[in-house]
Amino acid sequence: MDQPRNLTTEPESTILSSKKTVCVIGAGPSGLVAARELRKEGHRVVLFEQKHDVGGQWLFDPDVEKEDPLGRTKFMEVHSSIYNSLRLLSPREIMGYTDFPFLMKEGLGRDTRRFPGHRELWLYLKEFSVHFGIRELIRFNTRVEYVGMLEGNNGVCGDLGNDLKWVVRSRKLDDDIISSGNGDVNDVDYDLSIDRVERNGEVVEEVFDAVVVGNGQYSYPQLPSIKGMKTWKRKQMHSHVYRVPQPFQNQVVVMVGNSLSAQDISMELAGVAKEVHISSRSQKNLMEGFSKVISKHEKLHLRPQIESLEEDGRVLFVDGSFVVADAILYCTGYKYSFPFLDTKGLVTVDDNRVGPLYHHTFPPLLAPSLSFVGIPRKASFTHIQIIAFPFFESQGKWVAQVLSGKRKLPSPDDMMRSVQEFYRQREADGIPRHETHDIIQFEYADKYADKTGFPHLEEWRKKMCLVALDNSDVHLETYRDSWDDEELLQEALQSPHFTQHIGPIMIST
Repeated sequence: MDQPRNLTTEPESTILSSKKTVCVIGAGPSGLVAARELRKEGHRVVLFEQKHDVGGQWLFDPDVEKEDPLGRTKFMEVHSSIYNSLRLLSPREIMGYTDFPFLMKEGLGRDTRRFPGHRELWLYLKEFSVHFGIRELIRFNTRVEYVGMLEGNNGVCGDLGNDLKWVVRSRKLDDDIISSGNGDVNDVDYDLSIDRVERNGEVVEEVFDAVVVGNGQYSYPQLPSIKGMKTWKRKQMHSHVYRVPQPFQNQVVVMVGNSLSAQDISMELAGVAKEVHISSRSQKNLMEGFSKVISKHEKLHLRPQIESLEEDGRVLFVDGSFVVADAILYCTGYKYSFPFLDTKGLVTVDDNRVGPLYHHTFPPLLAPSLSFVGIPRKASFTHIQIIAFPFFESQGKWVAQVLSGKRKLPSPDDMMRSVQEFYRQREADGIPRHETHDIIQFEYADKYADKTGFPHLEEWRKKMCLVALDNSDVHLETYRDSWDDEELLQEALQSPHFTQHIGPIMIST
């Protein structure tokens, strides 16, 4: 069985004695930065991406007709859940990786707003991949269909942990030239040297020393269990495949959930739908800004939890009221899914808890040869959240340094004890199992960073995040275009995060 090719040529000073051949799954924000950190440590990296370009969730895909509207397939045809009008929830200043700021860029088709549309963040990720030479590591249009432990001659998997190797089986999804080299991020067709051509449907099986899973967390819909859901004949879909409001013209729509995306979509639907009824399990968590929006728009109606769906089109609520709906849109979040991964039960997903994982990253019995980046996420309905890109960067650095031998993990038993203690503490705090990976404290991110000497989040970044969240809570419709943090913005733009790359920036206030 062929070993993966060494796709990089590193200076001798960066090559460490413990080089590994590493498979990274997913070229989104977590996979891209993990690949970069792995290569910094001298590892040989192959990055698998099922789509035609980098970006992961941020690679907008308008073609949703090919997807099951409720996402009930093993492998999703549509990875991105981005809708056409989506703008960032956070200001761009806090979004970037620590050494590659998310700058405003002039030019045709560029979005210079502080809270830009989704395409601008995709362009940022594309620029990041070119700047750091990551594209040459990527096999595009290639889906990983199986990852499992390599068995020895006696049919038994090798020693767990450091000595374990992994079989990776991938399938080419479309005729495409796989290449290596550098290109201009502004070009549609990159000027790259051709290495090989793989044909549509070709299956390749390879062996790797380590696998890093970074396939994202916002692609597989989490659906509620509602009486009559399977027999309701009218339109049902998850927000994963929502793109534009026009298909709901003059319809009565019931939206399930009041997440941030649900709030955005409900305001958009109010412009075209006949009525929009927002069903929520708990109205106690309704933010002030969303309450203002509902009271302002006569087409928006707040409803309690759904009791049942009736075959005549009625949607019955737990308070006895009902509406006759044309469509139901589930804005009920996403679940972790790794349909390609076979760990013989050593890693499972139970009520959206991926585990056991030591600090959301390493499975104790399979570490360090198997790791996960991008599992932690923001906490729902809190004023504190993870700032994703720097956290993913620190995760990638930790994984890379552990694999190279620069950093050591505790023993498997000690890691397992740490995981169990973490679970016990979450339970004592009243945090449900499905929120295991919700991060609600900046302090956790700082402690995590200490594992590799990674810098703590800057105070301006933390404050700016909180200000934006507070502003959105109160002024949901306008917070992206009206803010009052000019002093923080000035502090950010004069910080080393920006000045070490582009020099001091002056802004008008």
